[in-house]
Amino acid sequence: MHDVDVWASAPCSRPVLGWVGLAVLAATLLAACGGATTVEEPAPVVVAPTSAPTVSVKSSPAHRTSGGSALIEVQMPADAKPGEALSVALNGADVTASFKDGSTTGAKLGLVMGLKDGDNTLSVKVGGSAATALTLTNYPITGPISSGPHITPFVCQTGTLALPDGSKLTGTVANDPMCSAKTDVQYQYRTTGEVFKPLTDTKAVPADVKMIKNAAGVSVPYIVRVETATINRGIAQIAMLFDPAKDVEPTPTTPPKNWNKRLVYGHGTGCVGGWYIQGGVFGYSPMNDTWLSRGYAVANNTLNHPTNICNNVVSGEAASMTKEYFIKRFGAPVYTVSTGTSGGAIGSLQLIDMFPGLFDGAIIDATFPDVITIAQSAADGHLLSNYFASSASSASSFSPQQRAAASGYAAEITLVANGNQMGRIDPVPGRTAPVFAGVGNYASAVWNAAFPLSMRYDPNASPPNFTGARPTIFDIGSNVYGKGVNPLDPSGKSTIGLRTYDNVGVQYGLSALNSGAISVTQFLDMNANVGGFDTDANPVATRTVGNPDAILRAHQSGLFLNGGGGLASTPVLDLSNIYAEDTSNYHMQWEHFAVRERITLANGNSDTFVMWRGGPGTAPTAANPAAPIAALSPVAIAAFEKWMEAITADKSADALRTKVIRNKPADLTDGCFDKSSPPQFIAEKQTLGVSGSQCNILWPSYRFPRMEAGAPLASNNLKCQLKPVDLGDYKVTLSAAELSRLRSVFPSGVCDFSKPGVNFAKVVPWASFGPSKVNLVFDVTK
Repeated sequence: MHDVDVWASAPCSRPVLGWVGLAVLAATLLAACGGATTVEEPAPVVVAPTSAPTVSVKSSPAHRTSGGSALIEVQMPADAKPGEALSVALNGADVTASFKDGSTTGAKLGLVMGLKDGDNTLSVKVGGSAATALTLTNYPITGPISSGPHITPFVCQTGTLALPDGSKLTGTVANDPMCSAKTDVQYQYRTTGEVFKPLTDTKAVPADVKMIKNAAGVSVPYIVRVETATINRGIAQIAMLFDPAKDVEPTPTTPPKNWNKRLVYGHGTGCVGGWYIQGGVFGYSPMNDTWLSRGYAVANNTLNHPTNICNNVVSGEAASMTKEYFIKRFGAPVYTVSTGTSGGAIGSLQLIDMFPGLFDGAIIDATFPDVITIAQSAADGHLLSNYFASSASSASSFSPQQRAAASGYAAEITLVANGNQMGRIDPVPGRTAPVFAGVGNYASAVWNAAFPLSMRYDPNASPPNFTGARPTIFDIGSNVYGKGVNPLDPSGKSTIGLRTYDNVGVQYGLSALNSGAISVTQFLDMNANVGGFDTDANPVATRTVGNPDAILRAHQSGLFLNGGGGLASTPVLDLSNIYAEDTSNYHMQWEHFAVRERITLANGNSDTFVMWRGGPGTAPTAANPAAPIAALSPVAIAAFEKWMEAITADKSADALRTKVIRNKPADLTDGCFDKSSPPQFIAEKQTLGVSGSQCNILWPSYRFPRMEAGAPLASNNLKCQLKPVDLGDYKVTLSAAELSRLRSVFPSGVCDFSKPGVNFAKVVPWASFGPSKVNLVFDVTK
C-alpha cells in the first residue's frame, strides 16, 4: 500500500490512515476545508444482453397447424447466463413444462397443446431476452386448411376399411359428417414364413417371429406398431418397427428405438372412380415389408389413393396433415421419401412441386405428369378414334398405319386404349364408343359402389338428375377450377366444374402430313370433322374452348405439373416398370419424358431427375437374378438411398438444389436394362425415340396426338396461342383450293406452339383455395 497524499494544500492535520480510511477522511476534509481534488471512480462493468432464442415449428408451417397442437423447437442462445431459464407461453398461458432437451445441443423440444382454431400467439424468452412472438394458425383435424370448402357430398367409410387384424374403426359419433373415428393402435409381427400376423401378447415374443437387424445393426424381433387415425376426413395409418416389451410410449423425444428415423409416404394408383368418398381401402399399404424391414416408418392416408379422391389439392392437404400428425407423435424424420406407381407417381410428383419441403425425394414408376395431361391426350385420342370410326368422307381411307401415324402412337390399338382414358372427364353413365379388338370397352362415369345411385349426375335418367354429383376431375376439383352454370340443364340452376380442355387451332396429324404418311385431303378432312366435346363430353362438330380462368388456376395450383416448385430441388429416380408401346397399355414412355422436360424448362436442366428404363423389372435381385421383379427393386432402393444419405450428410449452407445435384452418386445415371438374364444396365442419356441409342432400340418410345400436331414434348400447353396459317409450316404443296379449305377449317388461326400457352403460369408454392388466407389463389365461395 502506497502512502497517498489526498490533500494538495490542506492546513489541517494529517492522521495516518489506510487507503479506505484515507478516502473517507479525504472526502470529509475536502468538504470541510474546501478542497477541490477529483477522485476517479472505477468504470462500470457493461453486461451484454443475452441473445434472443430461435423458435421454429417442426411439425408444419406456422400458418397451417392442425389438431390443436404443434411441435416447437427452441434453440437456446449460446450466451445465456446462469440462472436464465426458458419461458414459453401460449396465448398468455405458461407451457414451459412441455419442453425437454432435443436431439441437438442447446435445443429444447416441446409439443405445445391447446391451440384454439384460428390465430394463436406463442411467446418465448430466455431470461429477459424474448424471441419475436410467433403466430400459429390452427385448423381442425378434420380440415380443410387450404383445399377450399369441404367437397360435398362425401361418403364416410370408417366402418368399411379393414385394420391389420381384420377389425374396423369405431366412429366417434353416429352419422358424423366429418367421418371421424377413435385412434386405433395394433401390433403385427412378421413370421419366419414371411407373413404378418397379429401380436396378441405384447409382453412376449412369438416363437415364429422373424429376426432382423435394426439401424444400429442389432438383431431385433420384426414387430410393427400400426396406428390408425382419421385426418382431414381421410383415414391415416402409420406403421413402424416397435418392440412393445421394451420400447416406451413413443413421443417426439422418445421415438421407437428400432426406427431408422426415416419415413416413406406411399400413394395409391388410379383416378377413375375417385369421387366423393373417404375410401374403404389404402392404395398403398403401410404394412409394407420392403420398407419396414429396412427400418423405415411407412405412412398413408386413404385420400392419397387417387381411386378414392382424384384431386391432389385435397390429397396434398391430407398428406401434409398426416405428416404433421406423424411428427407430433414420433418426431421429425431425417428425410421423407415419396413413392408410388402410375397415379401414385402423379401424387408424388405433384405434391413435391405443390408443397415444397413436404417430401425430400421420390422413387416412382409408370409415370404420368398429371391427370389433366392424361385427360387432354385422351380427349385428343378419343376424337381421332371417333373420326376414324365415322362416316366422314375420307375416314375410311386411312389405313391402320396411317391412323397410328396421325396419332403419334405405335399402333391403332394404342391410340384407342389411350383415347379411352377420357372416361375420367365424362360424367354421363352408359356411354357407348367405338370398340376395338383387344381394348376394353370405353367406360364413362365410373363410380365406387359405396356412392348412392340417387346422388349421381345423370342427364339421361327419367327424370334427369342434373343436380347429382358429377364424376370428373374438373368437378371433384371445382374449388380450384371454379364453377359455372351447366349449359345443358334446361332449368339453368345446376353448376359444373369449369374445364381446361381446348383444341382450337390444333392441326391433328401435321407431322404425318409433312412426312408424307397421310395426304393433304386426309389431313384437311380429318381436321374439318374431328370436332370437340361439350361440357358433358358429348361429341360435337365444333372445337372445344377451354375456360381461361380454369387453365390459369390449373397452373397456379400445380394440378397441371409445372416442375419449378419443389421439384426444382428434389431428387427423383424415375423407373419404367410397365413397358408396351404397341398394345392396349396406356402407360406411355413419352409421359416420363414430359415430366423431365417440364423440370428442364422450369430450371434450366433436369439434373435432379434420373431415368431408368426397361421392363417389366428394372434390375436383378441378388436372391433370384433371373426373375422379373417389382419396380422398387433392392438395387433401385439402394441407389436412391445412397443419394438421399449423401444429401443429408451435406451440412453446407449451399442451396438445396446445389446439394442435391452435387451429391448425386457418380454411378447413379440415366440408363436402361437390357433383355438378357440377368438384365444388364446400359448407362446412357435417355431420349424419346425409336433409334439412335441402345436403349431406344431396346425400348422404343413413340409420340402422342398433340405432339404430332406440333406441340412440344413437355405437353405443357393447355390452350395454344393462335397465329394465321403460314405456308412455311407445311412441307407439301397446297393448291389454292386446299389452302382456302385449310383457312376455313381454322378461321381463327392455328396453334403457335413456339409461344407459351394461354394463361401459362408458375406453380404457387403451398397455394390456398381457402380457408387459409396465406398464398390464397382463389376462393370459390366468392
